[in-house]
Amino acid sequence: MTQAATFHLEMTRHIRAPRERVFDAFTDQSALAAWHCPRAMRVVEASADARVGGRYRIVISGRDGTRHDVSGEYQQIDRADFLAYTWQWAGGVLPPGVRTLIEVTLTDQDGGTHLHMRHSGFPDEATRDAHTTGWHSVFNRLNDYLDPAGTAGTLTVYGDARSTYVRTVRMALAEKGIAYTLKEVAPHTPELLAHNPFGRMPAFTDGPISLYETRAIVGYIEEAFGDPLLVPQTGITARARCEQWASVITCHAYDAMIRRYLLQYIFPKGEDGKPDRKVIDAAVPDIARHFEVFEQAYGGRDYLVGNTLSMADLFLAPMIAYMGMFPESAALLESHPNIRRAHGVIAARPSFTATQPQLG
Repeated sequence: MTQAATFHLEMTRHIRAPRERVFDAFTDQSALAAWHCPRAMRVVEASADARVGGRYRIVISGRDGTRHDVSGEYQQIDRADFLAYTWQWAGGVLPPGVRTLIEVTLTDQDGGTHLHMRHSGFPDEATRDAHTTGWHSVFNRLNDYLDPAGTAGTLTVYGDARSTYVRTVRMALAEKGIAYTLKEVAPHTPELLAHNPFGRMPAFTDGPISLYETRAIVGYIEEAFGDPLLVPQTGITARARCEQWASVITCHAYDAMIRRYLLQYIFPKGEDGKPDRKVIDAAVPDIARHFEVFEQAYGGRDYLVGNTLSMADLFLAPMIAYMGMFPESAALLESHPNIRRAHGVIAARPSFTATQPQLG
């Protein structure tokens, strides 16, 4: 070591796999090629000579082609209990000549493996902290690789399947073919508050990484899981339009269509437990204005931005589905053929049918 181990980080993870499989994932080069990089990246080269004094090398690449090269030497190997190896970046991640040390301890726990990792030798606190999120993401991919449930053992969506925003997140995952676990929880419950301090749906976890707010979650899914892309890549105007429609839908359309209209029917608060007609009647003109905007935006196309599906469509489709179920909004849809046509295209997609909620 060329740097005293003044700064270090430690992480633990429970993995539903035997210790031998977890250990081999760190020492087999084909396994390293399958998992040893953060989300949104891929391993383009991996080699491993898993013996004391042997060396390994991992080259990872981002979507933009940027490459990162890390290598080191195995210091101690005790299959399947303990592994120690040096870690050195080729490039500017750490100062030239600085090597750090990784120690991995594996123990049996609850039918799987308890993984403890200690990464030491960082020259300063900032450099140590810069590695923390990356390691969380790398170990999420390790869990994907080893857990019998695959990504469904790592990714969880929290919320009610009937929520339009929960469905938007689920559709984004389904469009990318990513398995996940849906944990049905109600707003403001302790389990939801543990991931969103405002107690609102949805929340999302990728291992220990926790997110809330639908746009942030969909953005993470878009960056982390690759094709098919849900944000246009055809230019800055298309990307801006996509963001525009997502914002219009969440900041304006949701209030009129869902909060002030749909929820009045589902959770009536008027006299004698009936829907509040004043609130509904005030919302209908606003819904009509939104419908007219979307009608013009679609024109002869089936999508809000260009000629392919984007996240904007995933925000709107669950709301339009509900609008077809209630009298005033269903009548409005009859006079907006572009919306009806475009929604029919979305409704035929596997991601829409797979996320259809059970309605009472």
